[in-house]
Amino acid sequence: MNAVPAADAAATDVIDLWTIPTDGPAALVHRLRALLDPEELARADRARDPVQGARFTLVRGAVRLLVADRLGTGAAELVWERGPHGKPAPVLPSASDRIQVNWSASGALAVLAIADGRRVGADVEEIHRPGVGERIARRHFPPRDAASVLDAPTPTEGADRFARLWCRREACVKVHGGRLAQGLGLPVAGPSPLRLADPGPLASGPLWVTDVPVPGPFHAAVAADLDRPFTVRQHTWEAP
Repeated sequence: MNAVPAADAAATDVIDLWTIPTDGPAALVHRLRALLDPEELARADRARDPVQGARFTLVRGAVRLLVADRLGTGAAELVWERGPHGKPAPVLPSASDRIQVNWSASGALAVLAIADGRRVGADVEEIHRPGVGERIARRHFPPRDAASVLDAPTPTEGADRFARLWCRREACVKVHGGRLAQGLGLPVAGPSPLRLADPGPLASGPLWVTDVPVPGPFHAAVAADLDRPFTVRQHTWEAP
C-alpha cells in the first residue's frame, strides 16, 4: 500500500459536504423525529441518555431533509438500504446511480457528504485528550503514520495529528462500506489531498482523500473512489 501526495492535481469533481450542529432546541428535535423511520426511532430511544438521543434524531432528520431535497422527494419517504457492514444508501428509482451519500457524527458536530457518480465516505472526529491516540497509533498505524503522532512536539499536537489521521482512515473505509480493521494499516500521512494507489483490503482501485476544515475542536475528511481528484463544496445546515 502506498500513498502519493497530490496537492497540485487539478480537481474534476465536486462533492458537497454539510456541517450539521447536533445540538438544537427541543421543538426542532420533536419536528425532525416525525421524519424518522421505525428503525431510526428505536435507535434514538435506545440512546444512553437524552442528549445522545436528541443528537441522533437531529442528525438523522437533517440528513433526510438534505438527501430528499437533492432527490426531489419527501424526507419521510426516504428508505435506506444497508451494505454488508451497515453503510446506508437511499432506495429510490435510479437513486444509486444518481448520488452516493455518507455521514458521520461526533459529539456536537456531524457532517454529510453527497457525491454524484462515485462512492463517498465522510468522517468527523472530536479531538480527544492527549495520550489516547498515541496508544492506538503505536499499536495499529503503519510506521510513518505512527511517527507523525508519536514524534509531535507536544502531547496536544499529537492528539491533533491523531484525530486528523483517524478521520482520513475512517473516510477511506466508509467509501466501500468496509470494516474499521481494514483501514487501520492504511498509510494516510502526508499533505492533503492524498491519493491512495492501493487501499489494501478495502478495494482494488485507488482512493482520494482530503481534509476539510470544520469549526470547533474537530477534524473532518472526505474520501471517494475512482482515480480522479475532487473538490469539496462546503455548506452549513440550518434548521428549516
